[in-house]
Amino acid sequence: MATDVLLSRRLTLCRLAASIGIGAVFAPLHQAWAAEAKAAPLGKPIAGKPNQAAKGPRPLIVLDPGHGGKDPGAIGVSGTYEKHVTLAAAIELRRLLEQTGRYRVELTRTRDVFIPLDDRVGRAQQRGAALLISIHADALVDRGVRGASVYTLAQSASDPQTAALARTENAADRFAGPIRRNTSPEVAQILSSLLRQETRVGSARLARSLVRGLDRDLPMLPNPIRHAGFAVLKAADVPSVLVEMGFMSNPRDEAALRRHDHRHVVADAIRRSIDTYFAAPGPTPQRVAEQFSGPERPV
Repeated sequence: MATDVLLSRRLTLCRLAASIGIGAVFAPLHQAWAAEAKAAPLGKPIAGKPNQAAKGPRPLIVLDPGHGGKDPGAIGVSGTYEKHVTLAAAIELRRLLEQTGRYRVELTRTRDVFIPLDDRVGRAQQRGAALLISIHADALVDRGVRGASVYTLAQSASDPQTAALARTENAADRFAGPIRRNTSPEVAQILSSLLRQETRVGSARLARSLVRGLDRDLPMLPNPIRHAGFAVLKAADVPSVLVEMGFMSNPRDEAALRRHDHRHVVADAIRRSIDTYFAAPGPTPQRVAEQFSGPERPV
């Protein structure tokens, strides 16, 4: 199963880190991932559906409803707060994902509170999440722009519009980085290289799956897969994407996102995309490791 491949890849990186002398730094992550695999409860079968979770530990999906508390996010043309729309959509998506019996699901916030960006990322990392999906509905100066889009992490933005969105999202607070602050720069760079390559591949694959799923039911931006330096996507070890469900600055998008039936359509499209992501095999752990150091060496 894809879940087993994911866990195997992470354990391979642990062994590789140990073989090049940084196992002591990597050990906490290894222990967290192993503990997650042992402690993961099996899902209950859903009527009429196979109990896929019974075959192994269920992957943990962390959903991140953007903004909250003192940070309202974008304010729509009729006064709707982005923070309320994102939370409602994340709760609906959690319900749909849990109905499948295939996943464990956690939200970075379940009520109207402010959560710093690094805490959102940190929760996904500490819990050994398989995916982090940050849910947003931003605003643009041009009120005529509407449609969904999906964003992955990159050092430079794919276009000026995405660069502006990243600046807006990152203004919530400053992000200190996913590697332990007490780690030396040299070790941090090695760990980052090992993990980020795997994470980039997973994030890009998830983004493609999401766009295919959303495009079935929703209007989309032109070139809907975009990238920029979004702070909430900077987990080195968790494939992460940011989903813009639409734009609060557009009257049609805002009106749609205020409705439960539309948020259900968005959530169900994301749920289908997650199913597709886990059904498709990812890169083998050997290939990931060999990109950095050749064939895996025994520890």
